[in-house]
Amino acid sequence: MEIINTIGRRKTSVARIYMQPGKGEISVNNRTIEVYFPFDLHQIVVKQPLALVGEDGAYDIKINVDGGGIKGQAEAARMAIARALCEINADHREALKKEGFLTRDSRMVERKKPGRRKARRRFQFSKR
Repeated sequence: MEIINTIGRRKTSVARIYMQPGKGEISVNNRTIEVYFPFDLHQIVVKQPLALVGEDGAYDIKINVDGGGIKGQAEAARMAIARALCEINADHREALKKEGFLTRDSRMVERKKPGRRKARRRFQFSKR
């Protein structure tokens, strides 16, 4: 089996992954997942699709993430892994779709408007 290449996005984060059969090693930006995502919750988020379909430890995954914050990067990687699992085995699609791992979360930060302090917050009103 060849290397599967997919992409996942969340907020401003983009994750490109390369998945191939192996021992279950996951590297993120040339570092281990434990070093790149020191908080356990983010590691769990990245591994959720693998655990759901029972493929834990079956694939070596190389992840390149760019942009956004840690949480957005973890969720972008989760989406990319879910897409790769669907390419490998179409039977996984139903379970992954039900959990929402294949759906692109389109919520983004609203842009700042002129004449405002933030996107919607106005400057403090002073009567005198």
